[in-house]
Amino acid sequence: MYRYDEFDQTIVDQRVSQFRDQVARRLSGELSEDEFKPLRLMNGLYLQLHAYMLRVAIPYGTLSSRQMRRLADVARRYDKDYGHFTTRQNIQYNWPELKDVPDILLDLAEVEMHAFQTSGNCIRNVTADQFAGAAADEIEDPRIYGEIIRQWSTLHPEFSFLPRKFKIAITGSPNDRAAVKVHDIGLRMLLNDDGEPGFEVMAGGGQGRTPMIAKTVRAFLPKEHLLSYLEAILRVYNMYGRRDNMYKARIKILVHEIGIEEFSAKVEEEWAHMKGTSVDLPEEEEHRIRAHFAPPLLEVLPMYSPEFEDRKREDAAFARWARVNLFPHKTPGHAIVNLSLKPEGGVPGDATAEQMEAVADLSDQYSQGEIRVTHEQNLVLPHVKQADLYALWQSLESLGLATPNVGLVTDIISCPGMDYCSLATARSIPVAQRITERFDDIARVHDVGDLKIKISGCINACGHHHVGHIGILGVDKKGEEFYQVTLGGDASENAAIGKIVGPAFSYDDVVDAVETIVNTYVETREDGERFLDTYARLGLEPFKEKLYGTR
Repeated sequence: MYRYDEFDQTIVDQRVSQFRDQVARRLSGELSEDEFKPLRLMNGLYLQLHAYMLRVAIPYGTLSSRQMRRLADVARRYDKDYGHFTTRQNIQYNWPELKDVPDILLDLAEVEMHAFQTSGNCIRNVTADQFAGAAADEIEDPRIYGEIIRQWSTLHPEFSFLPRKFKIAITGSPNDRAAVKVHDIGLRMLLNDDGEPGFEVMAGGGQGRTPMIAKTVRAFLPKEHLLSYLEAILRVYNMYGRRDNMYKARIKILVHEIGIEEFSAKVEEEWAHMKGTSVDLPEEEEHRIRAHFAPPLLEVLPMYSPEFEDRKREDAAFARWARVNLFPHKTPGHAIVNLSLKPEGGVPGDATAEQMEAVADLSDQYSQGEIRVTHEQNLVLPHVKQADLYALWQSLESLGLATPNVGLVTDIISCPGMDYCSLATARSIPVAQRITERFDDIARVHDVGDLKIKISGCINACGHHHVGHIGILGVDKKGEEFYQVTLGGDASENAAIGKIVGPAFSYDDVVDAVETIVNTYVETREDGERFLDTYARLGLEPFKEKLYGTR
């Protein structure tokens, strides 16, 4: 894992000191809320419906056990004993008191964490594949480049006041687990014809009120030119992005309005002046950063552990969990373990201080002290011996972190919605809870198979509803909550925006609608078909008929 150097630590410590003074002036009345707002947002502090909310960055979703313990300590000392993991691989605290926020930031700085660029019109926290450095299908660890981008973008003077917020995602695998095609810039590592690694560079993706799939700006970029090319894209956006209308200020609107050909030409023209200059990272610096991500020295074991296989045969509950919560590891005899933060009736993405501390302990015991946060609001232990899986599972069961539902119908992404967010127009969390309660039969959940439900409480789409296999958007209709349903969205390498199935459903009816959709799929699927396969074959009509035919 990357460790702060003297420059990182100095920047973070100075920011804490500056913000402590700003908070003191706000509390004394010297600063009004309007004057304080841009200062707090630069430190990840939002004013929500009921209280302040602090958003803490977890760059490329990687945590050490030490950092996780500190997050638990913050939840216990300064919040209501829990934290909320988000679709940006961040953590949010929903109830801090303003007077305590400088102390929270100081505590975080002690373990090399901060809240920079988790808000504002700047380059936000860079996200990556949660299985980075461990996945069997990986070309190269994308966190190396995530860290390079983090260092380049942190407090970058030219890109601190962009037309709008800017999000970058990166994957090192041909199987996209970072949703790169719905980001302002998406980076997908691939090999050219000579076997050299580089990036397909995509731009103009995003969700919100105008969802769009990113388009390829450059089919292959040698990785040594990553920073200069990103800087060229940001400069073009900074020059031509709209600043007169916040709803049209994202880069996706610029790409759409001028077309990908003209946009690419402008980027290439800008890049011609920068390629090979000091903007690109020196080779020795790339090697320095890469060394921080050297894979752990794992013991090479037989491909299959006899103990693991025996336990699966003996314990059906363990076998069910292993079927969906494990992912292949590149080192034989090991596995990547997904920890579900989606228990029946739970709040998606929430973890208590006790759970966070226990996960830190388990990561030390079983996973080289490493933890990952996924953009689907779960946690990961990336390096676990197969022989240890049964004991780990038993511990996770006792903590409520072993729900065997990863990638299934109850593994729901949900934004905080109107329970917390001042922008929301409808509740999200209760809808997610009711769906998990409706699908409380785990055998049924496994029979349904691969099906991703994503819920947003407003058009800003923090719950990624546009790319849900079943997407749910909460809307306000004359003071009542209604829910628009979309089908066929996909956040993978085959990214697609879901299509609206028909009129919105009331709060009371939306869970019935979801169940009708799932039942229709089960009744009409052919052998081996996933939900998206059946939808691609049949389209919207069978689902619309079942949903609205008797209205």
